[in-house]
Amino acid sequence: MNLTKTFSAAILAASVSLGGFAANAEKAGGSMVFLVQPEPPSLAGYVTTSGPVGLVSPKIYEGLFDYDNDGNIIPVLAESYSMSADGKTVTFKLRKGVKWHDGEDFTSEDVQFTIMDVLKKVHPRGPNSFKEVSSIDTPDDYTAIFNLDNPAPYMMRAFTGYESPIVPKHHLEGKDLKSAPLGNNPIGTGPFKFNEWKKGQYIRLDKNENYWGDDGPYIDRIVGRFVPDASTRTAAMEKGEVLYAAYNAVPNIDAVRLKDRDDIGVTTDGYSMINPMALLEFNTKEGPFVDAAVRRAISTAINRRFMIDTIFFGYGKPATSALSSNFKATGLHAEMPNYPENGDIAAANKMLDDAGYSKDGAGIRMKGVLDLIPYGEDWRRGGEYLKQVLGDIGIEVELRYEDVPTWLKRIYHNYDFQMNLNYFYQLADPVLGVHRHYGTNMIRKGTHFVNSSRYSNAKLDDLLRAGMTQPDEIKRAAIYKEIQTILAADMPVVNLFELEFLTVYNTKLKGAYGSAMGAYSSFSGAWLD
Repeated sequence: MNLTKTFSAAILAASVSLGGFAANAEKAGGSMVFLVQPEPPSLAGYVTTSGPVGLVSPKIYEGLFDYDNDGNIIPVLAESYSMSADGKTVTFKLRKGVKWHDGEDFTSEDVQFTIMDVLKKVHPRGPNSFKEVSSIDTPDDYTAIFNLDNPAPYMMRAFTGYESPIVPKHHLEGKDLKSAPLGNNPIGTGPFKFNEWKKGQYIRLDKNENYWGDDGPYIDRIVGRFVPDASTRTAAMEKGEVLYAAYNAVPNIDAVRLKDRDDIGVTTDGYSMINPMALLEFNTKEGPFVDAAVRRAISTAINRRFMIDTIFFGYGKPATSALSSNFKATGLHAEMPNYPENGDIAAANKMLDDAGYSKDGAGIRMKGVLDLIPYGEDWRRGGEYLKQVLGDIGIEVELRYEDVPTWLKRIYHNYDFQMNLNYFYQLADPVLGVHRHYGTNMIRKGTHFVNSSRYSNAKLDDLLRAGMTQPDEIKRAAIYKEIQTILAADMPVVNLFELEFLTVYNTKLKGAYGSAMGAYSSFSGAWLD
């Protein structure tokens, strides 16, 4: 028996209202400038999930679906899907008449190639998102049949243009995916076409006049500006030179001030499927932090509430385990030891004493280097706080802040680091966003935002595999409690707090706020009032 799930007229109507579409010429025209902070290392969203890439790439590339702020599926390149009763066959009916920006037809061959030969091989999260997909059949140009070894319901939340961008087979087949020219000269199916990248200044995208949608895009061009200085970014928003700034491109200290203006809005919407977590990654193979006792002490010392309230102006929630508390809704989250909200310096010092790390005459037990994610001033301030608090437990820290390409190469290509302040998206299910941080199979040199700690635990690997395929909610919750227990003891990653990002926008910009992906959406329905 075939269990069919199709999109009703109501859902299709929701997809229209999602973008603020209306069939009138009054919405057409104009240019939109938005902040991209920092400058992206490339536009190959099929290879890297680096945040700045996500701000640009989904305007060019599309996924099979989008999702609204309530989590409802919005059809994009797939008009509908059906799932077999055993969950092992998912059939997608693709949209007809879609063209790549070079004029070639989009077909099921592009979907098959993208999933099997690109995302499953080189994408940071694709190997987990599509682990159960053993093959994809393409009986015609507009049908893609996913054959799964085991049911994978989490996969259905992984089809946005940011998370799983569909790429043109005719431009990537036979190429080195990580160095192909498409990475910096993208060709997609989306509402905007790549026009120009002026290094150090901006990326310009132009309206796709041949876009498949009945309504939109409305804006003639969108320009992503790179502005390294935080105060200059804020001033540009105040003057109306930029209309949109997400992921704290305008620092929280300024956003809380600007939100009182009539022409500027501030929202935390648009991150509901992201589940961002601020964290520390440790090199578990070499350097001063190979001992789990040291990592547990560091987690114990950190005052998470102070970081949230003082550095991020109250936006955030203290981490209490390896999983976001947002997973409580599905019964997967459990609170763990070694995660005190306000920190415990005395307990952390005792843990290090008991582990045999004594202080020298200057009160120093060990020295280390803390790399900082190069995404702005908030992270610099976070590093300064961590340097101070680790000094309180006898760990002398040197801070290192580099540009994005250098930082990515250091952490994920060369493993040339000791401790790294970063944030990861845990996404809509742990399989999609959490497993990549801890599984032995996710030690993938040269792939960004995976297991850079090189942590490997055979028992945990077994539990991660079990968590992927366990259909019983109670049994699955028990598996994830055991996973969190192991990680609270081994601490290859110390979660700090659940981020609440702010988006600051000019109120003349309409129709850009309905997607659960927020700034990582296509802006196809955005228009200027």
